[in-house]
Amino acid sequence: MFKELYKRVSALIYIRVLLVTILLGSFYIFKVGYEKLIHPAAFSFFIIFLYLLTIAYALILRRVKNKSHFIAFAYIQIIIDIIAETVLLYMTGGIGSMFSIMFPLSILSAGIVLSRRACYIIATLSSIFYGMLLDLQLFKIFHISTASVFSAKDFFYNIFAHIVAFYLIAFLGGYLAEKLHKATKSLEHQDTVVSDLKAFSRYVIESMSSGVFTTDLNGRIIIFNSSAQEITKLDHAAVIGKRPADIFPFLDNLMNSLGRMEGDIESGGVMVPVGMRLSSLKDGTGESIGIIGVFQDLTELKEMEEEVNRKEKWAFIGELSASIAHELRNPLASLKGSIEMLREKKVSEEYADYLMKIALSEMDRLNGIITDFLLYAKPQEINRESFDLQKALEDIAALLRSSEKNGKDVTIIARPAGALNVNGDAKKLQQVFWNLGLNAVNAAPDKGVIDIYTEQRWNVVEVVFSDNGPGIDPDDMERIFYPFFTTKESGTGLGLSIAMKIAEEHGGNIIAESKGPGKGSTFRVILPLSNK
Repeated sequence: MFKELYKRVSALIYIRVLLVTILLGSFYIFKVGYEKLIHPAAFSFFIIFLYLLTIAYALILRRVKNKSHFIAFAYIQIIIDIIAETVLLYMTGGIGSMFSIMFPLSILSAGIVLSRRACYIIATLSSIFYGMLLDLQLFKIFHISTASVFSAKDFFYNIFAHIVAFYLIAFLGGYLAEKLHKATKSLEHQDTVVSDLKAFSRYVIESMSSGVFTTDLNGRIIIFNSSAQEITKLDHAAVIGKRPADIFPFLDNLMNSLGRMEGDIESGGVMVPVGMRLSSLKDGTGESIGIIGVFQDLTELKEMEEEVNRKEKWAFIGELSASIAHELRNPLASLKGSIEMLREKKVSEEYADYLMKIALSEMDRLNGIITDFLLYAKPQEINRESFDLQKALEDIAALLRSSEKNGKDVTIIARPAGALNVNGDAKKLQQVFWNLGLNAVNAAPDKGVIDIYTEQRWNVVEVVFSDNGPGIDPDDMERIFYPFFTTKESGTGLGLSIAMKIAEEHGGNIIAESKGPGKGSTFRVILPLSNK
C-alpha cells in the first residue's frame, strides 16, 4: 500500500507539470485573453513559481518515509493547488475566467490519490475559496475587470452552480476512487496470491527428486528443474528454448508420445536409462498450453532388476534341479531294487520276468522324463508356415474322442469360429492343443463336457479349452506352468511348461482361469493371426 501511495503522489506531481505546461503555457504563448490580465508580469512569475514548487515537491518526496507523512504531503499539495487556482482566477478575470475548471481537477486528484473523504474536503475548500474570491470581486474589495457586466444575481448563481458542481464531482469522483482503491487492493492481493502460488510451485518443482520439464505450445522447453539438470548433466541455460527431442532422442513425435515410455540418453559421456511420463499441460480453463514431462534415472532400478533376475534364474535352476532329481530318483530306486533282486538269483523265473518288466518300464519312464526335459530346455527350430487353425482343432477333437478316457463318458464339443490362418509350426501347436485337450479330458468328470472353440480379437485369436471338472486350486494357479509341477499320480509335470514355451516361441501366451474348486477350468491359447 505504501508503494502504491508513493506512485500516486509521484503521478500527481508529474500531472501538475503537464497541466501547467499545456494550459498556462499555451495561454501565455498564444496570449488568448492575455491583454485582460491585471498584472501580466506577475503571470509569468506565477508560472515560474509553479514549476519551482513542483521541483520542491519532487525533492521533498524523496525524504518522506512513512504512510502518514505521504498523506499529509498529498493534502498539502492539493490545498496549495486550490490556493494557486484561486490566484489564477484572480489574475484571469475572476467570475469571467475560464480556469474555474481547475478546481474539479483538484477534487478528482484528491479522490484518486487519497480517499473519498478527501474529495469532500477539497470540494469544501474549493467552494470556500471560489465563493470568497467572487464575493470580494462583487463587493469590489478586489478590483478585477471582466469583459462582460455581471449583476449580483449572476455572482450568487455562479457561486451556487460551482458549489453544487464541486460536491457532485466529489460524490462521483469519490465513489469511483473508492471503487478504484478497492480494485487496486484486490489486484494487489491477487498478485500476492499468484506470486505465492508461483513461488510455491517453483519450490515444489525444484524440490522434486524426479526431473521435470515443461514446454510451450511451440514445443520449446521453458522449465527444467534441478533434478533434471542433475540427471542430464545439462545446465538450465543450455536447455531452455530447445526441443525435448534434442535431449531425449526417443521423443521423436512429442504429441504422439504422451504416456509412459523408457529410453536412453547421453549424460556426462555415458548412456543413462530414463523412464518418462509425458502429459498435456493445461491452464485453469482446461486449454492445453504445452507438455509436461516427469522422468527418473533408472540406472539403479535396472541394476536391481538384473540382480533380481539373476537371483530368480539361480533359484529357478535350483528348484528345477531339485525337481529333476526327485523325478529321476523314483524310477531309479525301482530300477535299482529290481536289478539287485535279479542279481541275487533268489527269485523264481516268473517273478524274474515281472521284475524285468518293471525295470524296462522304469527305463522307459526315465527316457520319457529326459526326452520331455530336453524338449522343454533345448531351443527348437520352428518351421513357420500358414495353416488352417479350424482343421487342426477338428483333428485334435477327433483324436481326443478316440483316446482312452479311463472309463468316463466325456462329450467333446469342437466349434471353431471358421477358417483362420495362423503362421507357425503346425506340429508343435497341435502338440499344445493335444496337451491341453488331454488335461481337460483327465480333469472332466463322468458325463463331463469339454468345449473347444476360438475367439478372434483384433489381430490375435484365442483357442479356448474349457471343462466342467474340479477346477484348479488357487494355491496351485501360480505354479501350474512350472516344470515338473503336477497334481497327478503319473506324469512328468512338463506338459503345460512345454505348451507355454511353444506358445511363447510363436509370439503368444497361455492364460489359465478357474472360478474355484468344482467350477471347472479354462485355458486360453493366444496366438497372432497370419497376414496371408
